[in-house]
Amino acid sequence: MPVANQAATIKVLRFYVAVTISRRFFIALFSLALSLPAGWAAQAAPAYAIVDSQTGFVLDQQEAKQKRQIGSLTKVATAMVVLDWAEKRSGDLNQLATIPPEAFAGTGENLIGFQPGDTITLRDLLYAALVQSDNIAAFTLANRVGEALQSIVPASSGNATPIGIFVSQMNVLAKTLRMDRTRLVNPHGLDDNARSLPYSTASDLARLTRYAVNKAGFRFYVSQKERQISFNRAGKKHGYMLRNTNELLGTNGVDGVKTGRTARAGDCLILSANRESQIIKEGPKTAVIPRHLIIVILGSANRFNEGSQLLARGWQLYDQWAAGGRLVDPNKTL
Repeated sequence: MPVANQAATIKVLRFYVAVTISRRFFIALFSLALSLPAGWAAQAAPAYAIVDSQTGFVLDQQEAKQKRQIGSLTKVATAMVVLDWAEKRSGDLNQLATIPPEAFAGTGENLIGFQPGDTITLRDLLYAALVQSDNIAAFTLANRVGEALQSIVPASSGNATPIGIFVSQMNVLAKTLRMDRTRLVNPHGLDDNARSLPYSTASDLARLTRYAVNKAGFRFYVSQKERQISFNRAGKKHGYMLRNTNELLGTNGVDGVKTGRTARAGDCLILSANRESQIIKEGPKTAVIPRHLIIVILGSANRFNEGSQLLARGWQLYDQWAAGGRLVDPNKTL
């Protein structure tokens, strides 16, 4: 064979060998990717926690005790102060609140179209704050319930305004729940004009969410994909259809909870997800074990994608934990 032909043949052989090796490499790489646990890509979330709601056992976490801004996840605490007031002090959620001019100061967009002087029930304000994450609604809730608390709750740090008293109760709730790395400064979570920055952690918010989802009323509010509300302006009734900001609601067992976002906080998300209860029969006895996860994500770049991945990972870890007898390590429990 001529030398030129031999050289050409060698080049062709080298090309096919290189192609074969490359194909095998990419096939191996693809196989490895398929074998990775669900949620691997979600490690991009700076801080998260996956928790069994029944026991508080932490199935997985990353930087879960890191203080971060939390945006509108704050409204979970706002709602719980209102609901606790209604339950423990016979507060009437059907009473009307007047939207004050101060509610519009620095609260951003006004999708519902509220105006100062509009009147609306506390119940519809809760829907607006939790379903569509409305800041004006959250402020108005705090203002009205703060007024009701003025005569029975001592002012904190000399701040005797209704908002000041209400926020002090938000922080009392946080302390009661052992949310030791949390500071709340307003009822809506906006942080751009805050004198002192609010903050919390994924672990602390998981504690708050465990408390909240034990209340049937709260679970109902955050489970609504849409909700019609109404308010009055100068004697005329106006209606508005709220739409939930949680895109994962109703998928893969997700039944709540809340979204949040500011420039400092990034994208934040709390998810509550259920599976059918597990039934275990031991002789004449039957045990019914609820299966319920809470996932908190802070500082995300893609909260719904990461939320889906962490949910899949959470159930995978839950199944492994359940198969091992659901042993609860006190050092890994909220």
